[in-house]
Amino acid sequence: MPNYLMALDQGTTSSRCILFDANGNIVASAAHEFPQYFPREGWVEHDPMEIWSSQIGVASEALLKTGATWRDVRAIGITNQRETTIVWDKKTGAPVYRAIVWQCRRTAERCEELREKGYADKIREKTGLLPDPYFSATKLEWIFKNVPGALDRAKRGELCFGTVDCWLLWKLTGGRVHATDVSNASRTMLFNIRTLDWDEELLDLFGVPRSVLPTVLPSSGLFGYADPDVLGAGIPITGVAGDQQAALFGEGCHTPGTLKNTYGTGGFLLLNTGESPVFQDKGLVTTVAWQIGDRVKYAIEGSVFVCGSAIQWLRDQLGLIKNAAESEKLARKVEDTGGVYLVPAFTGLGAPYWDPTARGLLIGITRATNRNHIVRATLESMAYQTDEMIRLMETVTGNAIPELKVDGGASANRFLLEFQADLSGIPVVRPACIESTAFGAAALAGIGIGLYKSEKEVAQLISEDTRIEPTKDAAWRKEKTDAWERAVKRSLSWSYGK
Repeated sequence: MPNYLMALDQGTTSSRCILFDANGNIVASAAHEFPQYFPREGWVEHDPMEIWSSQIGVASEALLKTGATWRDVRAIGITNQRETTIVWDKKTGAPVYRAIVWQCRRTAERCEELREKGYADKIREKTGLLPDPYFSATKLEWIFKNVPGALDRAKRGELCFGTVDCWLLWKLTGGRVHATDVSNASRTMLFNIRTLDWDEELLDLFGVPRSVLPTVLPSSGLFGYADPDVLGAGIPITGVAGDQQAALFGEGCHTPGTLKNTYGTGGFLLLNTGESPVFQDKGLVTTVAWQIGDRVKYAIEGSVFVCGSAIQWLRDQLGLIKNAAESEKLARKVEDTGGVYLVPAFTGLGAPYWDPTARGLLIGITRATNRNHIVRATLESMAYQTDEMIRLMETVTGNAIPELKVDGGASANRFLLEFQADLSGIPVVRPACIESTAFGAAALAGIGIGLYKSEKEVAQLISEDTRIEPTKDAAWRKEKTDAWERAVKRSLSWSYGK
């Protein structure tokens, strides 16, 4: 029986498990959606136990499909929705509150206060980030201030904090390992990406006791062993990375200047900047990409909060489509959107606006508008937001982007990729395996056990499936982007009466 690399891909709306062979081929997979909770406007929560149960469930399901046993899994890699904040009891493992999801906007006023008090520059210089509810620090601060007794328990060393990778690692190891990797730590707004350590000044700013924090480790290497009572074998866990950094790695963007976009729940464009962080104030963030051994790679990132989740909105809230695949068929039934634009600012806008008070906008509707126009406008909104990031990255780096590598569920939509190539004026390249996030986690785990010797060896496993060249001219692109920018301006500063 062959040995497998198991990738646990814990996303915002579903938990997935994919088994890879040593050549990077998918052997089996399983996925399960789990509930989303919206207790108030702009608030988004998950139940940590539902995250865990769905993740362990799909791991067992994927393995069953192969007819293998846990002993046939050579190593585990974990990749996860980032910034989502979980606090749990160190002894019992019981969460003290639901997971506060990266999309949650409840700390918008606190972030505005931080900006008004002049902390933005200090936070950016240390973390590469900017004050926004997106990141973990203000979520953790909120839990300590609003859950009775939580801060006192944290000070007594009774609680653990972690992003989702840390939670899964703790559960998998039977509570023996409380750790995270540098890529996830760099998304908390508490981690100094220059010193690669938790920053005491920021811990004081947000009132976070150091005792609740996980140990920070490289992205590839031994984190611990799965508890045999949990998985059935003491499998080494040797790769951990936030989902977007894992996708960057899994797309083979290992050298400076290489760029990828993941069309997932959100849209995340990352550009590898090499072994030195590139700090800027143009609306992008600077992040740790991964660490292997002593070598750290950095990236700049454009974060779009709503991408594929807009398709779920069409399906679940509006009932305009039965499934995601239907969106392409409907979009192709019309020549264009008929002047309709959707700005999917359902949880505010990320880069480059960073406006938590923005809200969704559907504009340009006439009596002739039908569901095909709205579906097409929704797909096009993904490309518009991605294009904004591409143009901003070209401005920041001073270099033209030669091509865009893509992955994520929506990258299966050829209409979207064709529109993206036309809008951005560059080739769009999709790999044979669009599960780049899971493959990135598996590959990091493979390096961690010595199966692969280098990034170069991993890159040789990645092959190109589709390359789409642009067909439109600059005048067409300008007309489209000018209209999009007008629509976005009308969505800004809507909530909270501003």
